[in-house]
Amino acid sequence: MAQYARMKDRHKDAILFFRMGDFYETFDDDARLVSRVLGITLTARNSGTGGAEKTPLAGVPYHAVEKYIAELVGSGYKVAVCEQVEDPKKARGVVKRDVVEVVTPGTTMLAQTLDPGENNYMVALAFDEDAYGMAFLDLSTGEFRVSELGEDDLLSELSRLDPAEAIVSYDRAEQAEALLEPRFSDIAISRLEEWAFDYDQAHQALLDHFEVLTLKGFGCDEMTAGVCAAGSMLVYLRDTQKNRLAHLKTMARHDVADAMLMDSATQRNLELITSLRDGGREGTLLSVMDRTYTPMGARFMRQAITRPLVSTEAVLARQEAVGELHEEHGARDEFAGLLKSMGDLERLAARVGSERANARDLIALKAALHVIPVIKEKLSGLKAGFSAGLRDGLQELRPLAEKLERALVDDPPLSLTEGGLIRAGYNEDLDDLRVISSGGKRWIAELQLKERERTGIQSLKVDYNRVFGYYIEVTKPNLHRLEGEYIRKQTMRNAERFITPELKEYEEKILGAEEKIGELEYALFLELREEVAASLGEIQGNARAIAQLDFLTALAELAVQNDYVAPEIVDGPVLEIDDGRHPVVEQLLQGEAFVPNDTQLDNRTKQIALITGPNMAGKSTYLRQVGLIVLMAQIGSFVPARSAKIGIVDRIFTRVGASDNLARGESTFLVEMNETANILNNATPNSLVLLDEIGRGTSTFDGLSIAWAVTEYLHNTPERAAKTLFATHYHELIELASSRDRIANYNVAIREQDDQIVFLRKVMPGGSDRSYGIQVARMAGLPRSVVERARVILADLEDEDLSSDGVDGADGRGGVDGADGAGGVGAAGGADGADGADGPAGSGGLHGQGGASGGPHGQRGPGTPRHGKPTAESPEYQLSLFLPADHPVVEDIKELDLDLMTPVEAMNALYRLQQKAADPDPDGA
Repeated sequence: MAQYARMKDRHKDAILFFRMGDFYETFDDDARLVSRVLGITLTARNSGTGGAEKTPLAGVPYHAVEKYIAELVGSGYKVAVCEQVEDPKKARGVVKRDVVEVVTPGTTMLAQTLDPGENNYMVALAFDEDAYGMAFLDLSTGEFRVSELGEDDLLSELSRLDPAEAIVSYDRAEQAEALLEPRFSDIAISRLEEWAFDYDQAHQALLDHFEVLTLKGFGCDEMTAGVCAAGSMLVYLRDTQKNRLAHLKTMARHDVADAMLMDSATQRNLELITSLRDGGREGTLLSVMDRTYTPMGARFMRQAITRPLVSTEAVLARQEAVGELHEEHGARDEFAGLLKSMGDLERLAARVGSERANARDLIALKAALHVIPVIKEKLSGLKAGFSAGLRDGLQELRPLAEKLERALVDDPPLSLTEGGLIRAGYNEDLDDLRVISSGGKRWIAELQLKERERTGIQSLKVDYNRVFGYYIEVTKPNLHRLEGEYIRKQTMRNAERFITPELKEYEEKILGAEEKIGELEYALFLELREEVAASLGEIQGNARAIAQLDFLTALAELAVQNDYVAPEIVDGPVLEIDDGRHPVVEQLLQGEAFVPNDTQLDNRTKQIALITGPNMAGKSTYLRQVGLIVLMAQIGSFVPARSAKIGIVDRIFTRVGASDNLARGESTFLVEMNETANILNNATPNSLVLLDEIGRGTSTFDGLSIAWAVTEYLHNTPERAAKTLFATHYHELIELASSRDRIANYNVAIREQDDQIVFLRKVMPGGSDRSYGIQVARMAGLPRSVVERARVILADLEDEDLSSDGVDGADGRGGVDGADGAGGVGAAGGADGADGADGPAGSGGLHGQGGASGGPHGQRGPGTPRHGKPTAESPEYQLSLFLPADHPVVEDIKELDLDLMTPVEAMNALYRLQQKAADPDPDGA
C-alpha cells in the first residue's frame, strides 16, 4: 500500500486505477466513489498496518477497464491509470508501477466518450487587465487555437465551443468559477499552479513543443495573455498525457472578427445545435443541414453553422463549389459513395500521434488512403476554384498505403502483444519463428498418436496449460499399462499427468518461438506506427480537405432535396427574401405546406419592421426564419426561398423567448434586459437584430416605455442602426412608423370566423391593433367560465379606460405625439414632449417628471390607474424603472449595503422603498 499511497499523493484530484494482476483496484474514498458511480461491489481488505482495520476496495477487470473509465469521465471525474511497468515474473520484490495517463473530460481519447459528430474541446484561460487569453484544443483531432478577447466575446465563444474542461490557475480559480459555472454547468474546471501561466514559462513550453525559435509564424507572438493560456495548456497535457502529443503539429490564431458573431442567447434562441424544447438535436438547424458521410465532415458542418463567414469572397467561393455539385448529379453521387468508406481520418491520425492506435486503426487508415487518389481524380473534373484547392491539398501517400497493405492482416486482433497482427511474408525472421511454432505443434500431435499406439491407451492425450506446460494425461484405469519412462507430474481424482524429457525439450522450442513471435510482431507494429506518424501532417491535411468536401457535398444534396436556391451575396446593407421558409419547421410539418413570407430590409428606407399580431400567429417563427436564412447564406449554403439578396451581416442578435436564470440569480425580466442591453451596446449598421417582445416581464407601462425607447434608439443612433425585425404586442408602437422614416409596420394575418380565429401565417404590410389573447386562451383549453369572464373584464376595461385614454385621444388623454408634452402613450405623457420640469396634469415629456399623468419616463402622480383617468380611489403602487435620478427612493437605494444585509433585512428594505415610492410627498414637504 505504500506504493499506492505515493501514487495517490501525486494525483489527489483524480481517481487512481491501480493495476494488480488482472484487475484495476481502487481504495478508500476512491473505492467508495467508484462503487457508487459504477454500481460495483464495495469490498474490503486488511489495511496492512497489523490491526483489524479494513481498507475499502473496489476493482474492475483489465479487459473492461475502458468502459468503466469512460463512465467515470462522462460523469465529470478524472482517472489516473497506474500500470505495472515491468513483467511481474521478472520483478524483484514489489512490481514497479507508474501512472501512464490521466484521463479527464477534456483529454479523453476513449471512443465511448467521444461523439463522432462533435469536437471535444478543452480550454485554458489566462486573465489579463485588458483581455482574456483563451486557448482551445481538441486532443482527439489535433485542432489547437489561441485567442485574446473581451468578456462578452469570450462567453460567446465558450457557448459555441461547449468545452468539456477548462484549465485555470489556482489564484484565478474563484474568478473563473464565478464566470463559468452559472453559464456552463457541465464544464469541469481544472487548476494548475500559477507558474504554468507565467509568460516566460508558457512561451518556452510552446517553443519547445513546436521546435521553433519564435512564435511569429503562428501569428500570436504579441498575444501575452493568449500565449500564457496556450503554454499552460501544453503544461497540463504533458502532465496528463506523458508527452504523447505528436499529432499537435501546429497552433493557429483565432480571431472572433473573422466570422459572424453570435452571443450565447442568439445561438440558443435560433436553435442552431440544441433544441430549446429538450436540449437535444432534433428540431435544430444542424439536424436539417447535416447530410455528411464522415465524422470529420459532420464536425466541420457543426463548426460552420456556429461560425458563419463574413468575407464575401469566401462565401461566394463556397457557394460556387456547392452550385457545381448541385448541378453535377453524377459527381455528387460518386463523392457520396467514396466518402462513406473514409472513416474518421482526423481522429485516426490523432490516435497514431498519441501512440494509442492499434492494428485495426491502421487498417482503417489504410482503407482511407486507398480512397484518396480516387477522390483527387474526381475533383479534377470540377471547375470551381474551391474544389481545385481541395484537390491540390490532398496527398496520396501511396507508398505508405501499400506498406500497410503488405504488413497487416485484414482482420487483426485488438491486442498488440499476443501476435496475429503481421501478414506472412512481411518479415523473414517472423516467418522462421512461425515455422518452428507450427512445426512444434505438429510434433505434439504426432507424439500423441505415437504414444497411443505404443501403449494401447486410446484415451491418452498430450495437452497444455500455463502452470505445467505440455503434459501427457492418462486415466487411472489405464495406469498399469505405462512403463517407467514417464515422470509423474500431477495426480488428480480420475487421472494422472506425466512429462518426458523429450516432451520438455520440444516445449521449450515451441513456447520460446511463440513468445518471440509475440515480441517481434509487437516491435514490427511499433515501427509501422512510427512510420505512419512521420506522415501525420499530410494525413491531417487530407482529413481537413475531406471534411470540407463532405460539407460541400452535403450542402448540395440538401439544396436538391429541399428545393433551395443560391442567394445573391453582396456587401451592401440589404436583406431581400422572396417566399422565404423556415428550414426546420417546413421539415417538421406533416402533410401541410409551409406558408412562405417575404422580407425587405435595408438601412435607408426600411431599417426596422414592427410586426404585430396575436400569439401563435407565427411571429417568432418568422423572425427565426429570417435569421436562419441569413446564417445559411453566409456559410455558403443555398437557402429555403424563391430568391434572396443578402448583404453580409457581421452579427445576429436575438431577444426571443423568456426564461429566468436561477443559477445566476437573474429573473426573467433581468435576463431580457441583459440581452437587450447587449444588443444596444454592440449592434452595428451591418448587424441583424431579431426582437420578439421586450418588456413582458414588468408592468405594461414600463414594458411599453422600454420597447418604445429601444426602437427609437435603434432608429436614431447611427452607429447602432441595425436592420431589425421587432415582433410585439404593444400595438401603440405602430404609431412610430408615422414619425420615423425607416420604420414600417407589418402584421401576421388572421381570419375571424364566428368569434374564432384562423391563423393564415402570412406577414402583411400594416399594423394590427388587436392581440386576440382571449381567443388564443380558448384554443389553449382554458375553462369556458374563465374565457367568458375574461371577455366581460376586457369589455369593461375598454369601455372605461381606452375610450378616454386611447391611442387617438386628445387633451392629454392619448395622443402619442401630443403637443407640449400633453397626452401620451396610454395617457402616460407625450412621447415626444419637451424635457421640461414638472407641469400640470398631462404634461411632462419623454424624460420629464410629469404631474398627475406624467410621461413614459416620468413618475405617475398619485391616483393614476394603470389605464384611464386619475382617480383618488385607484392608487398605483408600482415602482417605475424610470424614477428621476434625484428621487429619494433612488438615494435610499444607493445607500444600501447589500453585501452586509441578510435576506430578511433586504426584504424589509424593499417594503420600505415600495411604500416610499407610493408616497406623493416622499420628503414630507
